[in-house]
Amino acid sequence: MSTERLNSLKKFFKKYRRLPSYSEMLGIFGFSSKNAVFKLINKWVSDGLLTKIDGKLAPSSRFFALPLLGNIKAGYPILAEENKQYLTIDDYLINDPTSTFLLKVSGDSLIGVGIFDGDIVVIESKKQANIGDIVLAQIDREWTLKIFKKDRMKRISYLEAANPKYPAFYPREDLQIFGVVKAVVRKLN
Repeated sequence: MSTERLNSLKKFFKKYRRLPSYSEMLGIFGFSSKNAVFKLINKWVSDGLLTKIDGKLAPSSRFFALPLLGNIKAGYPILAEENKQYLTIDDYLINDPTSTFLLKVSGDSLIGVGIFDGDIVVIESKKQANIGDIVLAQIDREWTLKIFKKDRMKRISYLEAANPKYPAFYPREDLQIFGVVKAVVRKLN
């Protein structure tokens, strides 16, 4: 029953972008006593699902966690094995939230590495990259997302697409790295 009430709270938050008042929770949870709401909220605060900031309720990062039920083979079918944990997408994809941002991909130059038009990339701000990293770069004052490479013969850094219809991009003047792609998010439907 507590899970159903938590899901009702999440639906309310998704719809209104705020948590309901205690009075609103009476109706949402089907309680007749504000004390019952108070006890349930305190349980969720102690469980780390909600937090109190300046006396006001706020969702914690754990509030948005989704169940991670285990592993699934993408090869031959196997018996399902449930190992329920909770994971937030932020915890999984983002190492440092203060230096991370998102960009929406436009174009097809990285389809060979599984990054498609309309995908969202998670970028960690960095000025340095390793060879083979997918980077947010400025080459000759134009922005792009490409694979960072080094030409050992010419001793110069350049950018490479992951689509054979694009050439390598050698800087005429300047190549600066501004971030490294850490993850790709794609919504299927």
